[in-house]
Amino acid sequence: MKTVVRTDERILSSDIFDRDSRVKRPDHGSWAEPGKSIPVYHRCGVLVVGGGPSGTAAAAAAARAGADVALLERYNHLGGLSTGGLVIWIDRMTDWEGQLVIRGFAEELFDRLPADAIAGPAREDWGSQDTAKAAHWSQRTAAYHGVVTWSPTIDPERLKLLSQEIVLERKVKLIYHSWAAIPIVQDGAVKGVVFESKEGRMAIMADVVVDATGDGDLFARAGAAFVNDIEEADVHHCMNTSWLFGGVDMNRWIAFKAGQPEAFTAFMARGREVCGLFERPFVSWRNDVALFMGPRQSGYSALDVDDLTAVEVRSHRAMAAHLDYFKAHAPGFEDAYLMLSAPQIGVRHARRLSGVGAVLRSQWPDGVALADEVGVTPAVSPKFPNISIPYGALVPQQLDGLLACGRHISCDRNSHGFMREIPQCWITGQAAGVAAALASRAGIAPRRVDIGALQSELLAQGVYLRAGAGQGAASSVTAEAGA
Repeated sequence: MKTVVRTDERILSSDIFDRDSRVKRPDHGSWAEPGKSIPVYHRCGVLVVGGGPSGTAAAAAAARAGADVALLERYNHLGGLSTGGLVIWIDRMTDWEGQLVIRGFAEELFDRLPADAIAGPAREDWGSQDTAKAAHWSQRTAAYHGVVTWSPTIDPERLKLLSQEIVLERKVKLIYHSWAAIPIVQDGAVKGVVFESKEGRMAIMADVVVDATGDGDLFARAGAAFVNDIEEADVHHCMNTSWLFGGVDMNRWIAFKAGQPEAFTAFMARGREVCGLFERPFVSWRNDVALFMGPRQSGYSALDVDDLTAVEVRSHRAMAAHLDYFKAHAPGFEDAYLMLSAPQIGVRHARRLSGVGAVLRSQWPDGVALADEVGVTPAVSPKFPNISIPYGALVPQQLDGLLACGRHISCDRNSHGFMREIPQCWITGQAAGVAAALASRAGIAPRRVDIGALQSELLAQGVYLRAGAGQGAASSVTAEAGA
């Protein structure tokens, strides 16, 4: 099914495939779990649950701010969708003038990654509207609306290693192969989590818990308010599993795609007929590796185990079908081979926190630096200024002892289209980590953190904030919820 998705000011065209109809899961009854005492595995100032982009940034930032930090991760690596999910095309980090606004922890990552692990335009070209440069980089995911942007592709293994080494350098207690199951809530505040591992069920107690699960698993189970208003036909609310093909020549593919538009259109049309689920390739960090973001599949829930399984099954079958078709018909893919399917499924949306503040569509035209600004995101198009990310978007309306970061922060559906991206996750993760460290140090609830002190520490860590932040209007942490 060919779907054109409209989200206010931008139009996305994508192949989106509907969920298979299935018989409803039968009711097999229930079993009462017997109560028992479980051991406390660890006690710390800040516990970050989830080692994706936001969780890694949160742990690194909290430790840099002086906190005793533990980081709990269910997989064997850090980086989440930017590594295990093979979302190695990092979205825009510069604004439409070419200014780098996704900074702090994100900038440190790119400063420390090896040069051969990154592909993207030179710094002097960021913001360029030169027609030839924009045409070149538009074929390589780094130019939009005729503007060259810093939207690099990266080597996921290098990013895994670097993310791990940064948190270990800062003395974070890193715990792999462990899945947080239940938040420990006392008197309206989260005090820790119960997690599962090969050792069985254990607990970690903390002054502040940062929910970086991406799906809001902890704040939802702790009773915080949230929304999950998924639009089934929206590209931003689909799921997929990405994959890599090796043995390709992407320069030959790009020459075909850009130089023979009619042949390319016919190739894509025939691919849909042959494969059903069909997707075009993107560049990676190497010319001989192609990235497929996976055909996006709608109508599935990231909170339903049967749906998650179905998306994986369909995606892996699509991967094999794509290989056969591309090897037979695509220039540059004659010697392609199956290289890797993503160990992590590509979830775009499950829940969004109802916070005391929010990133809202109504804020886009003004671009005002909110009083509790903790980061800045590029706008969706050049017609809008940069957009302020308020601290209140990380703070639950009622629940204490917990902050949220990453794709499940408080925002409306339109803003979620960019707030779920990896650069924005780095930004909100760093803000949550610093705030958690300050709250732990002062022995206060995260909602009571002094905004000026928070912004000062973020600036010290290299985060980009505007001059108007922290001045004038009241913080959104004390305002009514906007989500």
